[in-house]
Amino acid sequence: MNLPAYIDRASIHQRLQIIFPEGVPQRNYCVREAAASTVFTMLYIGAIEGTDIWAGPKQVVRMTDGQAALQLETKRRAYAVASMKPGFNPKGKTWYLENSREQIRDETIRQGFITNNAVVERPGVTTTSSKPRYALRADFAALFDPAVSGDSFEKAAETWRGKNLSATALARTVLMRRGAVTTGEGVLITFPNGETRRMTAGPSSVISKAVIEEFARQYLKNPAVLWISESGAKVVARDDELATQLKLKISADRNLPDIILVDLGDGKNGGMVLVFVEVVATDGPVTAQRQEALLKIATEAGFPAKRVAFVTAYLDRSHAAFKKTISELAWRSFAWFAAEPEHLLVLHDGKETAVKSLAQWL
Repeated sequence: MNLPAYIDRASIHQRLQIIFPEGVPQRNYCVREAAASTVFTMLYIGAIEGTDIWAGPKQVVRMTDGQAALQLETKRRAYAVASMKPGFNPKGKTWYLENSREQIRDETIRQGFITNNAVVERPGVTTTSSKPRYALRADFAALFDPAVSGDSFEKAAETWRGKNLSATALARTVLMRRGAVTTGEGVLITFPNGETRRMTAGPSSVISKAVIEEFARQYLKNPAVLWISESGAKVVARDDELATQLKLKISADRNLPDIILVDLGDGKNGGMVLVFVEVVATDGPVTAQRQEALLKIATEAGFPAKRVAFVTAYLDRSHAAFKKTISELAWRSFAWFAAEPEHLLVLHDGKETAVKSLAQWL
């Protein structure tokens, strides 16, 4: 069987950015230079699903520019064999140091490519074995065929994502793409009562749209929007009539959150829930200090603390904004992700109900 044609590492790197758009789980491990080096090496030696040729991390770190330029099959096959031997002495400067093998194996291959169905692992090989065990999935390897380029490549990448990424991962990529696109029209938001408003295009507006159109529908029985603003303290909408009935002061000078929702419940006071939502595209979660300030606004209006909820809304839990702010989130609050609208992260403070075992949550 002939070895596959291949493109250079720089071109692979460019294609990986398109194959794995923002929102894909562990994207960083799939698009960095080490990922391109891994794909290149697997293509170079022919480690592709169905060929019974397998690659090891040491073959990636031992690759050199000089070796990569040798396109003859005899040279490629010779490297595949020699590079696995303990005494192998590559000619020229290697792409990585020997101690980088674990990083290639654990991050790039296992957490990145295997997680996203781009690489398969050789069955029957023990974890302690030194045998090579990884290969590109055949349909993934086909995305780097030199004959596939331009629009054909874009379409092939989209098809591959549809077949191999999870529904959640695909939803994340759509949301991330919406957040990155800026148009003159902005983001159209439909309120629970059917009214619409437009917000300036951007990640924060995409999250706000999801909060009002999906979170409110999912978690509130009879939702209404009291307040929504965007960056620059611009007020997008406010319901002064309802706020007055609830005795809630929502003037802009009170440092209000991005969104205030109310669940009117069954129409009785005891059934109402006030929901303060902070939208986080980069920073600004519901911290303990922020929670205290917002709770004061609610209690001044006569809402008991147990009828007030605090939510920090993110685009995606794999996004840098969540990783950056998770340690700041207040206890007795929630984190919600637009890419996974049916799931809610609860930061339980353990005071109202003592948690004695995990079984209580199952």
